[in-house]
Amino acid sequence: MKLKLTNAKRLVGKDEVAEKCEVLIEAGKIKQIAPKILQEADESIDCENNFVFPGFIDVHIHLREPGGEHKETIETGTKAAARGGFTTVCAMPNTSPVPDSVDTVKELVEKINTDAHVRVLPYGAITRNLKGDELTNITELSKLGVFAFTDDGVGVQTADFMLQAMTEAAASGKSIVAHCEDNSIVYGGLVHQGSVSERLDLPGIPSISESVQIARDVLLAEEAGCHYHVCHVSSKESVRVIRDAKKAGIHVTAEVTPHHLLLNEQAVRIDDTNYKMNPPLRSEEDQNALLDGLLDGTIDFIATDHAPHAVKEKEQGFRKSPFGIVGLETAFSLLYTNLVLTDKITLKQLVEWLTIKPAVVFNLPFGELKENTTADLAIFNLTKEVHIDKYAFFSKGKNTPFHNWKVQGIPFATIAEGKIVYKEDSHD
Repeated sequence: MKLKLTNAKRLVGKDEVAEKCEVLIEAGKIKQIAPKILQEADESIDCENNFVFPGFIDVHIHLREPGGEHKETIETGTKAAARGGFTTVCAMPNTSPVPDSVDTVKELVEKINTDAHVRVLPYGAITRNLKGDELTNITELSKLGVFAFTDDGVGVQTADFMLQAMTEAAASGKSIVAHCEDNSIVYGGLVHQGSVSERLDLPGIPSISESVQIARDVLLAEEAGCHYHVCHVSSKESVRVIRDAKKAGIHVTAEVTPHHLLLNEQAVRIDDTNYKMNPPLRSEEDQNALLDGLLDGTIDFIATDHAPHAVKEKEQGFRKSPFGIVGLETAFSLLYTNLVLTDKITLKQLVEWLTIKPAVVFNLPFGELKENTTADLAIFNLTKEVHIDKYAFFSKGKNTPFHNWKVQGIPFATIAEGKIVYKEDSHD
C-alpha cells in the first residue's frame, strides 16, 4: 500500500526554512520526499500546509500494564502517544508483575505486540520487584531486547548494587537509566523543600536528595564504563553535577520534562495534586537552570514522564495521593506555545529534543525525516489554537496541571511504520 502526504511543510537547514513538500510512503518506509510527487498512491492525506516532523520519541513513560490497568493500559497509553505525535515510547517497569525475569519480559512483549498502536520499547528492572535488595539477571534480560535497565520510581540506594548493575549492563551493551533519589534525605517529602512547603505546611523534598545520588552514580558509571542516563532532572545542583561529569568525559546523559521546564514551585498555590510529581516542581532558579542546561547541551533531550493515575487516587490530597502527571498528549503544544513562540528556543531545537537527540543517545534507528527510513511521522498545525481539555484525553489519566491552558501546535496526524495511527477528527 502506498500513502502520500500532500501540501505539507518541513523544516530545512539551519535557518529553519519552511519548505513545501510531499511525502510518499510504501511498505512502512519513506520512499520519496519532494516538492511534488507525480506517482499515484492508494491513499493520500492533505496536510493543509501543516508541518511534518519525524515521529517523536519518549524514553520515559508509564503504561501501568500489567497490574495497573485502572490507571492506563498499553492500548490507551499508546493511543495517547499517537495523538501527541509520539511513534516510539519506552515503558517503565513499575508494573505488577515487574519485568524482572525472562518470563515476565516475554509476557510483556507479547502484550505489547498485540495491543500497542505505536512502537513500545520496554525497560527491564535493575532489581527484583524494584526492591533494591537483589539484582536481576541483566545479561539474560538483555538478550530479550529490553530497551535499557531502570528501577524508575525509586533510586538504587546502595553504591555496590549500582556498580554491579552498571558493570553487567556495560558488558551487555545496555544503558542504566536512573530515577535519582537518596531515600535517607527525602524525609517523607511531598513538594519541594522551600517557601511553598512552608506555606502549605507539607514536608519538603530537598534538592540534595537528587543531586547527591547523581554525583555518586556518575563516578560509578566512570568506573564501570557504562552509559548512565539521568531521568527527569529537576535541580540546578543536578545540572551542575551532570555538566561537570560531561566535561570529565564520563558517558552520562540526561532528560528534562515539559512540566519542569514550564512550571516551578510557585504554581503550587493550594492542595492541588495535579501539581504533585516526583521530582517535585522546584524553585524558579532551578527552572531557569534546566532550560540553560538544555540549551547548552548538559541536558540532552525532553521526555514526558507520562504518569497516569485514576481520578479517585488523585482526589486524596497531597498527603495521600500518588506522585505523577500525564504528558503525552500535551507535550509538544505546551512547549511550542510557551518556549518557541516566546523565542526562548527554536522550533528546530524543540523537534530535535523530541526526535534525533534521544535516538542518538540510545542508538535508535529513528528520529529523522529522510528517504529510505522508517515512516514514523508527526504532522502538526502550528497556527491552530485550542484550550487543553483533560476530559478529551485518550489516556485514562486526567491528572494534569495544564487543563484549560491555551496552546498552539496541535497534532493533525501521526504515522507509525507507514500506518496512520492518529488523524484529527477521524479516530475511533
